[in-house]
Amino acid sequence: MGKRLGQHFLRNRGILQKIVEVAQLTHEDIVVEIGAGMGDLTELLLNNAREVIAIEIDPVLYKILRERFGLTRNLKIINKDALKVYYEELGQFKVVANIPYYITKPLIFRLIETENLISMTLTIQKEVAERLVAKPSTKAYSALSIITQYLTEPEIKFYIPATYFSPPPDVSSAVIKLDRRQKPPVEVTDEKLFFRVIKLAFGKRRKMLSNSLISIIDEPKEFLSNIGIDPMKRAEELSIDDFARISNELCKICKD
Repeated sequence: MGKRLGQHFLRNRGILQKIVEVAQLTHEDIVVEIGAGMGDLTELLLNNAREVIAIEIDPVLYKILRERFGLTRNLKIINKDALKVYYEELGQFKVVANIPYYITKPLIFRLIETENLISMTLTIQKEVAERLVAKPSTKAYSALSIITQYLTEPEIKFYIPATYFSPPPDVSSAVIKLDRRQKPPVEVTDEKLFFRVIKLAFGKRRKMLSNSLISIIDEPKEFLSNIGIDPMKRAEELSIDDFARISNELCKICKD
């Protein structure tokens, strides 16, 4: 059941209550829980939110949730892949979830690009949490770091040892809160191009930045030098401001 799908169940009520407190829920909130499992977190969410949408892909766990909660008025249980849910139709919502490890990165990318998301309180691998808050020129810094920090304000709230989970994972976990920004920290002319440049740069992380941009522009070295960025640098050495400048200058060339 859950283990087959990469789920590690967190059943300690004290830790679960702490997660709910971090989420700062109100009785007006719609909350999405991904990987609801046995329903221990679900129960606490139901007491603190207007409506809970519990998503569980495992049919056995889905059945357990149905039996445990029956026809609870403010709960909707969905037996579906969380990556295939159309979140845009939910209205304003918050996510509180112990995310199955195998979908952590694609799910975070999917959710942070959903404009009606208010915040996420996620229990994820410690390593991934540290990537979300990483700064330039560190080992953890990645495309995920920049895109996450452009769209949200991520903050690691606390760590959870593996022994609190069943079965225990091979790694420690962290609870991270990501609040959607009202306004990004940099001005970007074309967000799609901005994200594309970032993903291209980190897709060839060990290569010089100029080599990463060759699919977008003919003379990347000359272009980077002209806008004051060293073409010999690698992706992890550039700040979010640098990537904004690159994509904005590329926009000008495209218009010309």
